Amino acid sequence: MPPDRVLYDKRGEEIEKLIVIYVTCGSDEEAGELSNGLISNRLAACVNIADVKSVFEWKGKIEKENERLLIIKSIRSNFDKIEKYVRANHSYECPEIIAIEVTAASENYASWVRSACLPGKNIEDSGEG
Repeated sequence: MPPDRVLYDKRGEEIEKLIVIYVTCGSDEEAGELSNGLISNRLAACVNIADVKSVFEWKGKIEKENERLLIIKSIRSNFDKIEKYVRANHSYECPEIIAIEVTAASENYASWVRSACLPGKNIEDSGEG
């Protein structure tokens, strides 16, 4: 993702912007493997897995599929690494990998996401996700 304006905390220190990334998968197994890899590599703080019905055009034909939607909570600076990880480990020829910038979040949750995604930071057992 291209750089955007920089945000600063109350102490004047630069802070990471939060993003939510959507990735669809064809099976529970694939969704679980991708999610576990994103979390264990500290690329994401949390991944929700939801059942969805998708309707889309693919190679000139209307398709209807039951899929799993990964809702990935992370930081903006991890987007390129997440995209690379998903492409390397996804079964789809053209996986959905889209990010939405978070414009507002509770301070505690945002802090937890940032600390969970940054190597060497302490992660509090907040139970949030």
